[in-house]
Amino acid sequence: MPTAATPDQPAPRPGSERPVALVTGATGGMGAAIVAELSTTHDVIAVGRSADALAALAAETGCRTQLLELTDFAAFAAVAALPRVDVLVHAAAIAPRLGVAAASVDDWELVLRSNVIAPAELTRVLLPQLRAAAGTVVFIGSGAGTRAIPGSAVYAASKHALKAVADVLRIDESSARLRVATVAPGQTDTPLLRSGNESAGEPYEPEKYIRPSSVADAVRFVVDAPADVHITDIAVRPRRELA
Repeated sequence: MPTAATPDQPAPRPGSERPVALVTGATGGMGAAIVAELSTTHDVIAVGRSADALAALAAETGCRTQLLELTDFAAFAAVAALPRVDVLVHAAAIAPRLGVAAASVDDWELVLRSNVIAPAELTRVLLPQLRAAAGTVVFIGSGAGTRAIPGSAVYAASKHALKAVADVLRIDESSARLRVATVAPGQTDTPLLRSGNESAGEPYEPEKYIRPSSVADAVRFVVDAPADVHITDIAVRPRRELA
């Protein structure tokens, strides 16, 4: 199994001509599942904030790793010089449960910076490589991106905005044949959902939620779409709809 490597190392896998995928939020529940799935066919660069978690993911999947704080836009220089990027998956997000009455300006700025500005800026930085590859950008959205979520105005607003970013990017980059998709899961069994339920005093019932691997399968479906089609939106809902 290959060891962890930084993205600027010249040969991720000797003799490999596999496409390159960069996945943010790689150490979260959905992000790690996406890395594991794409690693079967791509040289994956896993981006996250925990060096230990990234090392464990690299040992498991053979991915390369990049330690990166996505709200530090100057740090994007670490990936801007990548020679090739075929797939970019934005899986990183924060999800505080805050309504308008409870949210401060700092809360709004942090969530929008993390969930909207960071993926938009990272996409901009990597557009030359993505255009050259006629590549694919996948934004991991949410059911909150198309519907109102009581008590969660800040997060829902960020996911509505992210959907708008994806839709406009798709139009603007159509001449480059860039494919842009939003994969929008409902409640998924991740540490993020667990912590949110616990902070809200709600029960956590993992058997009712989507498995992260099912979200990864949806991303795979987008990435593997035939060259003549453009899959733009996938809603992934629990088998039994939850309130």
